[in-house]
Order: sequence, then C-alpha cells, then structure tokens
Amino acid sequence: MKKLLIAAALADEFYIVQNPTTKHCTITEKRPEPSAGIVIGAPFGVRVEAENRMKTEKVCTETTTGSGGKVEERVRER
Repeated sequence: MKKLLIAAALADEFYIVQNPTTKHCTITEKRPEPSAGIVIGAPFGVRVEAENRMKTEKVCTETTTGSGGKVEERVRER
C-alpha cells in the first residue's frame, strides 16, 4: 500500500501555463490543450519548483494586466 501511494505521488506533474489572451500564468496538474494556453518550460515533479520558476519567468512577471506572476491554484478533478 505504501509503495502505491509513493508511486502515485511521484507521478504528479505540474505545468506553468500562460493564457494566450490575458498573458496571466497559472500552475496546473494537467497539461492543457494547445488552444487553452502556452506551457512554459518542462513539467515539474513538485509544485514548489513550479511556483519558484513561475516567480522568475520573465513572461509571467512582465504582464500587461499587472498580475505580476500571481500563483493561482487549480485543482485537478478526479
């Protein structure tokens, strides 16, 4: 049982996604369709890594909407 839980935890991937219209970046657990957003960088195995990268990513910090790299959480539906 413990091995199953560990394997499930390691299987999670987090993506930094930029909305093509608003240029606002978010972190998701599921790779979006190409029309839904632009994936920035490679998938991250840990959410904290994705959050730290998003804070330093130029396209996420220099926006026209002034959101400034806000970390927004999206929960994956099961």
